[in-house]
Amino acid sequence: MVLAAKQTLSAKIGFSAQLPRQNPSSSLQRLPLSLSFPSPALPKRTVLTLSKPLHLSSLRAKSPVRCSAHEADKSEPPQPIDDTKSEAAKKAKIGVYFATWWALNVVFNIYNKKVLNAYPYPWLTSTLSLAAGSLMMLISWAVGIVETPKTDFDFWKTLFPVAVAHTIGHVAATVSMSKVAVSFTHIIKSGEPAFSVLVSRFLLGETFPTSVYLSLIPIIGGCALSALTELNFNMIGFMGAMISNLAFVFRNIFSKKGMKGKSVSGMNYYACLSMLSLLILTPFAFAVEGPQMWIDGWQKALSDIGPQFVWWVAAQSVFYHLYNQVSYMSLDQISPLTFSVGNTMKRISVIVSSIIIFRTPVQPVNALGAAIAILGTFLYSQVNHTAHNL
Repeated sequence: MVLAAKQTLSAKIGFSAQLPRQNPSSSLQRLPLSLSFPSPALPKRTVLTLSKPLHLSSLRAKSPVRCSAHEADKSEPPQPIDDTKSEAAKKAKIGVYFATWWALNVVFNIYNKKVLNAYPYPWLTSTLSLAAGSLMMLISWAVGIVETPKTDFDFWKTLFPVAVAHTIGHVAATVSMSKVAVSFTHIIKSGEPAFSVLVSRFLLGETFPTSVYLSLIPIIGGCALSALTELNFNMIGFMGAMISNLAFVFRNIFSKKGMKGKSVSGMNYYACLSMLSLLILTPFAFAVEGPQMWIDGWQKALSDIGPQFVWWVAAQSVFYHLYNQVSYMSLDQISPLTFSVGNTMKRISVIVSSIIIFRTPVQPVNALGAAIAILGTFLYSQVNHTAHNL
């Protein structure tokens, strides 16, 4: 050790030691060391400098020490979440639901109208569509494709009024389409929001802002204009669509009140609804039309259309269940406003496609009435959503 002593006029003794940085692999840094001892007996200050480095081997780390800082209430650092990708995936999923919903609905309406033109028995046709859906879901539950819902007596009790309304609405719409063009039925059915407001106001005592009532003017006016200018107007077809609107309004009201707190998915909920509606509808179908009429009509349809008529019946039955099932699945993913807008756009796709496929003659005034009614439905969905959020 090299020792150098320097004396000053101070009464203190100081030691100063400098430790240069070790090998880069070492975790020790340069450590300054300063020690001073006051001594009244010595009139001068002596400074000792240690020029040889001191090594503190006991403090060396055999491996690098990693330090990390965490929040006080977390044991692990927060993981980054890519909200942008998550939101994009959700929008893509909703887009797939909407596209599938509209496509299936268009296909159903086309085949349904073909069947009704050749086989004008709407009560049996309605029954077959509910039976096909019920059978599909029973098979799905049996093989494990879809989880079987856990239901009890209270579930079916609250579902019963929903099923009654659903049955009436379904049969009434099918009766309407057996008498008039598909486009006309859906134009009248676009007036469903008006029925919803009127029923809620006069039977349930609910009140709405002025903007909601004003949005009903184009809906009612457009439907009336379209009905007055319909070339193939039929009163039974018109009343069937109107009854269907009223029945589906009550279905929505009963469903909203009765299913609060229930943990059944949209797919299984509609499956249970179809099965209960099938039980309700079957005896009425036998009473109104009967097996003899069905057999005679079936033989005539086969002779007129050929074997493909069987495919038409199967297609309309299967696609009816699929499009309704997808619509109920959509309700699990989107808001009521988005669903209302999607339902409005669905009617546009059905009206346009049916006019093109069946070459339905449409007067300009009739088309104007349809456009006004659909625009009113869109405005209603906007102002009604705003009113509920106030």
